[in-house]
Amino acid sequence: MRSEHLKIIKRIVIKIGSRILTDEDGNLDRSWISALASEVAELRRKNIEVIMVSSGAVAAGRTLMGITERPRTIPQKQAAAAVGQPLLMHEYEMALRTTGYKVAQILLTRDDLADRQRFLNARATIDTLLEFGIIPIINENDTVAVEEIKFGDNDNLSALVTNLVDAGLLAILTDIDGLYDADPRLKPDARLIPLVRSVTKEMERSAGGSGSSVGTGGMATKLSAAKKAGKSGAATLILNGKDPGILSQALQGADFGTLFLPAARSLSSRKHWIAFTVRPKGRIYVDEGAGRVLRQEGRSLLPSGITRVEGNFERGSGVRIYDHEGIEFARGVTDYDSSEISLILGRKSAEIEDILGYRYGDEIIHRDNFVLL
Repeated sequence: MRSEHLKIIKRIVIKIGSRILTDEDGNLDRSWISALASEVAELRRKNIEVIMVSSGAVAAGRTLMGITERPRTIPQKQAAAAVGQPLLMHEYEMALRTTGYKVAQILLTRDDLADRQRFLNARATIDTLLEFGIIPIINENDTVAVEEIKFGDNDNLSALVTNLVDAGLLAILTDIDGLYDADPRLKPDARLIPLVRSVTKEMERSAGGSGSSVGTGGMATKLSAAKKAGKSGAATLILNGKDPGILSQALQGADFGTLFLPAARSLSSRKHWIAFTVRPKGRIYVDEGAGRVLRQEGRSLLPSGITRVEGNFERGSGVRIYDHEGIEFARGVTDYDSSEISLILGRKSAEIEDILGYRYGDEIIHRDNFVLL
């Protein structure tokens, strides 16, 4: 099962956590970075394209600034990232140069991916870098990110990047061997789960938080990343990155870490973007009939099925869609703004132009811009 999924991988996103990038003193671990560079070079020689999503800028910067704990405020985090990012990229550049490969730095905020044109621009840039044999290294742009636009953790960012670049595998390198049936820090007899066919609600509830002063993500964020990557058609591997050569061995079929299989029914890149990357700006509530039709028949959302709209949003915004019981079951991108929808909700499509004086189309949300959750 494992070999079947991994032997066909041609493009991989490698997410590197702060905990394995740094030593016990919080400094960047040069020997570990050098070992990773060798593994990446080996993958490239096998014609596997590699995109890296690396944490570590804040950890590297805080050490130089003399901060002993993880920065708690956004300005502190931004300052540490500004100091640490050049150092982090220098270490990667030096390590990969010795293997014959060049690197490129890409810093992203959520807005860069939530905007469709910027999303496509980022994809084109990464594809071009890969065509030239250059290894893109991506990080959240902590220097300018604020709470409203930050990805929150690089596990989430890596899942969005997996969809962005249409990768077949997301490899998350962390300081734990994989997903366990209990917290191994609290229960020594906890068992490693080698294969996960589907991320369940029970798994998500039992996942713990971050166990380190240098990282922001715990197993919960990794499960969320695996779930999002799976919806884009990619498998996910969670591996203990502290073990030398473990990534290469796992890709050859060795039974290391936890492999999450792709979703049985994946989303197109655009629909994945709507479901997970676009930040919803409002809510649309539909009646029982519309909810049933949307769930079962995959039709577009018409104004006649809408009962209520909440929030102020423009045409082309992402929205959450709720059924008559108040349960969110879908997301979409609207063809009308909130004020227009308020005027035409519950009415037939043929009445739109009479009410507004114009119309963009019959649908509030076209089925191509609608995603069931």
